[in-house]
Formats: sequence, structure tokens, C-alpha cells
Amino acid sequence: MGRWRDKVRYWFDGMMSRGTPALIGLLGLASAVMVVVISALVLLLAPNDVAEHGAWHGVFWMSLLRTLDPGTMGGDQGGLVFLGLMLAVTLGGIFIVSSFIGVLTTGLENKIAVLRKGRSRIVEQDHTVVLGWSEQIFTVVAELVQANRSNRRSCVAILAAKDKVEMEDSIRSRVPDLGRTRVVCRSGNPLHPADLDLVSLSSARSVMVLPSDGPDSDIHVVKVLLSLGSRATAATEGPHVVAAVADSTNLRAARLAGGSRAQLIGADELAVRLLVNAHRQSGLSAVCADLLAFTGNEFYLRPEPGLAGKTFGEIVHAYELGIPVGLRRVDDGTITLNPDSGQQIGVADEVIVLAEDDMLIRLAGASPRIIQGAISPKPRHEPAPERTLMLGWNKRAPQIIELLDKFAYPGSQLQVACTERVDHLIDPTANLSIGLTRCDPTNRTDLEALQPSACQHVIVLASDGLGIQEADARTLITLLHLRDLAEDLDHPYSIVSEINDDANREIAEVTRADDFVVSEKLISLLLTQLTENRHLAAVFEDLFNPTGAEIYLKPAAGYLLPGMPANFATVAEAAARHGETAIGYRVHTDFYQPPSYGVVLNPPKAAPLTLTDKDRVIVLAED
Repeated sequence: MGRWRDKVRYWFDGMMSRGTPALIGLLGLASAVMVVVISALVLLLAPNDVAEHGAWHGVFWMSLLRTLDPGTMGGDQGGLVFLGLMLAVTLGGIFIVSSFIGVLTTGLENKIAVLRKGRSRIVEQDHTVVLGWSEQIFTVVAELVQANRSNRRSCVAILAAKDKVEMEDSIRSRVPDLGRTRVVCRSGNPLHPADLDLVSLSSARSVMVLPSDGPDSDIHVVKVLLSLGSRATAATEGPHVVAAVADSTNLRAARLAGGSRAQLIGADELAVRLLVNAHRQSGLSAVCADLLAFTGNEFYLRPEPGLAGKTFGEIVHAYELGIPVGLRRVDDGTITLNPDSGQQIGVADEVIVLAEDDMLIRLAGASPRIIQGAISPKPRHEPAPERTLMLGWNKRAPQIIELLDKFAYPGSQLQVACTERVDHLIDPTANLSIGLTRCDPTNRTDLEALQPSACQHVIVLASDGLGIQEADARTLITLLHLRDLAEDLDHPYSIVSEINDDANREIAEVTRADDFVVSEKLISLLLTQLTENRHLAAVFEDLFNPTGAEIYLKPAAGYLLPGMPANFATVAEAAARHGETAIGYRVHTDFYQPPSYGVVLNPPKAAPLTLTDKDRVIVLAED
């Protein structure tokens, strides 16, 4: 007997542990058994009352109604046995119905709790998957929303080891307008294959791996790439993957982990290039931010069979609302920005066009009017030695010095001032003579002793040894001192600074520095561009590579006579004669006005335009 009782208890425990569906089924079975048993007892013990309520099916129906609704027995009449059995079935119904309501309520609460944990699998097609969570996620989501603003329906799926509700609340707070884009968050570890299934990788259009905010972010990125690679049986299977590593020395390992379908970016290498180029031509980072953001102008690859046979020089004015900046050979995938004016366009070639939206790109019916009298002769630029002051030190500083040396004219000077002892970290240079000074860049007296007024350029680096906010605060103090020291100079030095947090850029604008390089934001923008079009990787690689065509902000007087009324078509024609591609201009009076900082890309070609000798023309050129 005891063994039988143990078996029943074990069976009951197993049923209870199966969850809400099993409990509902058990209660339904108990209801059916009770109704059948009571009906049978009525038929056997109160046959006279059965005749008054119909045959057996009438008694069964009465028992069922009293089980479901206890108030039904209020009008019952009959013998004592009949009434007693109806009371029994009613009391049993009260117990079963109340248990059912409790089980159902608990089950719904548990299901809602599970859904809030973000552990259900999404069912989407052609969506973008973001693996990981960091401060960059808000820039990424905002840009993806802008990229998909013309789509009827789009989805961004985020998988991270965070609470689903917390992620959704953070996104709603930082990116309140999601337009037509659905953002779906799931809680899980991207390193676990079972968790990756939650975001339907096989049907995704692209995957972005976000670096974490911690010191081991590159290790995390490589492990996620390995996890993604283990799911693919062929190199071309699945969506293309984009990721960034903070330390460029980890690029080779990351490429091996990601395979051929992964596109990797070295964050510090890109930051170094932008910082060095921005110190030579203020405003470069503002131009790059405009090119990389979906809110402005972007690069599009357009097949144009109608232009086949023409040279690149002949299509400078081919588009009404777009600027041709390069060519892509479809047969081998090679990209050329600012190609030679005599290079012919093949039938299968794609034209790289800078435009506000791909829907606006169309061939012009006629060429715009060129004002020949406004074109100025190309001035001769004689390079000369310059003096640069670099304040602060971080892990990118040796790379910055190396690249500065490549661009410097022989005899140029670089003064490095920081609190650390760094002479052992600097390699010999060919064109730069380097001086080292131990000082605190936030100290006004130390800055005055460095004589920044004798320099043409100042670079302010963000410290690695401090928190993001503290490092930006020290940078802000240094910039304020520098700007105050430059107030009385006739020809003040240019100031280019690193900022860690893009939110601090608005605060730092009071210093009126010439340019800020916010590398994390630019990396986020670049990653988002690559998720939308993988072929743009080669475009940006060429654009940011020192050996190819680069972005330059050159004096407008080299293209238009200062103060002479003209239009942008005239600027583009003047640049083409110099072997360059004009993509916009920067107005000096708006240098410090957000959000564009005076940068105007892809302006209307026929609209009136007058530039001064302080304005800049933005071109793609070899030097």
C-alpha cells in the first residue's frame, strides 16, 4: 500500500512540475470525472428525480452546469439524495473553478515574466542583428532608423547579456523616434549558440558585433566572431558580419576568426588617421561625420549603362542631385575614388555617387551653367616646415607621431608635452625633430611655458588612464586655456582634440576648438554604413587610406575668385581641371555652429554661391 501511495505521489509531483498546461489538463480531467460520477450516482440513487429532469443526458447537463456555475442550483427541487448530490457537485465545482482561475493567472504571470526576460525566438526576415551592448548602441540604432526611414517595415534585433526591459527602456529614452523601425531586444550571451538562435541569424540581412565598454573588448569581439563562424558550414553562408576592434594589432586575429564574410575595422588606426589629417585641415571630422551619417549625404553605387563609353571627366555634371566621386569595376570589385579624368566607364561598371538619397539620383537633362570668369588660377603651394604641439599621451600617440612624420615637411618640429616619461616609446623620425617636456596640460603656467603661440597646430589627446568623463573634463580645461592664450594672436594656432563621449562635444564647443575627433561615434557610423551595403567597405578603405584619394579642405581662393558670384558647378569644374573631385564647401563664418559646423556637402549645382578667401572647398584628391 505504501509503495502504491509513493507511486501516486511521484506521478502527481511529475504532473505538477509540467507547468500550467498540465495543471489545466488535470483540472479538466477532475471536472469530467466528478460530473460523470455524480451523474451516475443520481441515476442510481434518485431515479424518481431523474424522470423530472429528463433522461441521463439531462442529469449530465445539470451536473456540468452546477460544476461551472455554483449559482445554478439555487432553484433545484427534488429529494434529499438528489439535492445532496447537486450540492456535492456544486462544492466540487467551486474548488475546481477557483483552482483553474488561480492556475491560469499564475501561468499568465509566469509567461509574461518569461517574455520580459527576452528569451523567446523572433521570427523576422531581412533584419539587422546587433550583438552586444555599449554606449555605441544608441548611435547605431538612431542611424539604422534613418537608413530605413523610406522602408515600409524594418527590424533591428539586439542580443546582449542585459535585461530586456532595461535595454528597451534605455533605447526609448535615448532614441525616442523609431519611425517605422521595430527594435526587438533579447537577453542572452552571443557566445552561446542557443542564444544566437533567439535573433534568427539565418534570415538576417547583416550582423554587427559591438565591442564592449570594458578593457577586454577585442577579446570579446574575437570570441563572438568565432561563435558566428562555427555556425556557418560555408564561407558564403549566412549574413555578412561587420565588427570593430579597438587595437589594430588584433585585426589579423579578428579576420581569421570572422572568415571571409566578416568585415573588420581597426578603431585606433582610423582615429589616428582622422586626428592627423584633421590637424592639417580643420573640419575633416565634421565632413566625415556627415558622409557616414544617414541624416546627410551618403555614397551609393549605381549601375549606369547610359554612361558607358564616356570618361570620368565627362560625367562631372551628369547628375542633377548627386556628385560622381569614383568607379567600381564589377568584374573584379576594385574601387577607385577620384579616378583619372580620362578613365572610361564600362557597361558593367558602377558609378559611386554622393547623394542625399538613392531615390533622388537621376541623370541630368542638360549640364549646368559654368561661370568661367569666376574660376581662379591654381595657386602654387610651397610646403614649409611647421611646428606642432601635442598635449597629452595615450596608446595611439606613437602611431600619431609616425603618421605625422610621413606628412611633415623636412625640418618640421613636434613638441610633446605630457605627465608621463615617453621618450622610450618614440621611434626615430625622418622629417620631424621631436622635443619632450614633462608637464601637466591642464596647468595654465605649464602651458604658457610651452609657448603655443609659436606653433601652427595643437593636438590635444585624451588620456587612457582615466575614466571617460574625467578624461574629457581634463581635455575641456586644456582647451579653455589654449583658447584663452590664443585670443590676442593675429594668426592663432589650429586646435584639434580627441573627445571620448560625443555628448561632451556640445560642452566642449564653448572652447571654439577648430575640430574634434570623436572616434567611437565615427566607428559606430561606419559600422552602420557597412551593415547596409557591404561594398562600401572598399570605398571607405580607399577614402581613409593615406595612399589613395583623401578628403581635403583647401582654400576656396584656389577654385573661385574671392567674392565673385558663381555656383557650385563652377567649383566642380575648377576642381576637375586640377584633377580633383569637389564634393562641397565649408563656410568660415559657421565653423563653430552645430550641427554642420559650416560643412555643406552635395549642394545644388546651379544655386548662387559666393566664397571668400577664408572659406574652404572640400575635395577628393591625391594630395
